[in-house]
Amino acid sequence: MWIAKDWTDYEVLDTSGGEKLERWGEYLLVRPDPQVLWNTEKKLPGWRKPNAHYHRSSKGGGEWEFRSLPKVWQIGYKGLSFRLQPFSFKHTGLFPEQAANWDWFSALIRERKAQKPDRPVRVLNLFAYTGGATLAAAQAGAAVTHVDASKGMVTWAKENAAASGLADAPIRWLVDDCRKFVERELRRGNVYDGIIMDPPSYGRGPKGETWVIEDCIYDFVAETAKLLSDDPLFFLINSYTTGLQPAMMAYILGLTVKPAHGGTVVADELGLPVTATGMTLPCGAAARWQA
Repeated sequence: MWIAKDWTDYEVLDTSGGEKLERWGEYLLVRPDPQVLWNTEKKLPGWRKPNAHYHRSSKGGGEWEFRSLPKVWQIGYKGLSFRLQPFSFKHTGLFPEQAANWDWFSALIRERKAQKPDRPVRVLNLFAYTGGATLAAAQAGAAVTHVDASKGMVTWAKENAAASGLADAPIRWLVDDCRKFVERELRRGNVYDGIIMDPPSYGRGPKGETWVIEDCIYDFVAETAKLLSDDPLFFLINSYTTGLQPAMMAYILGLTVKPAHGGTVVADELGLPVTATGMTLPCGAAARWQA
């Protein structure tokens, strides 16, 4: 398992009864987590008096119960700053477990920049959300193309970049359907040294384009892999879809990227350490191709 263990501003304090108690900076949140199948005693006082608690409804969805939480606050990770706010569906605008991936590809980018300082490292981030991976890649020295279908998410990512001192970094911000963008890039002949994708289980593009991951992922990865340069660094796929297991994503990269570029493919779960138990909470999965 790849564990995001270097956070100081974020912490999973405890887990029990389908929920997790988290510290986001100075604020404590209780949120549902489908991976938490155990019912252990909730000894920590934060369980009783969190700053906010998301209650899942038996009819689907849910709602926040706020006690003393600002509408917007920030946390940091290794020089990056992230603006947080509670979404209507339990999220805060950041997935801390992804830091394990940020550290991995950032090291590859820095190594390439050290070896070839005059050669730009171009990275494409698809389904880029609020820009955690974009900022990590830019901080490491890459020129990044950030693509997401939501204008609001791209605006949020720009705000995170400004807060991280990366407002003037070489980042191209695009509100676009990821599949159509890839098709246009192929026609233009553009290439990238690194590709990141974090596709949703289901989604719609800005013009109503539908995305169902089980139906679309293989063909989309195969097309996107054609955008890799002649001297590529990495290809990363993230997934929070239960049916898309790490081994399946590794198989896809093995069929689409490895035949053309060699290298290695590995896949595993992502995880976060839990302070109360010393164990690790699984939080999605990823597959990595590396030259």
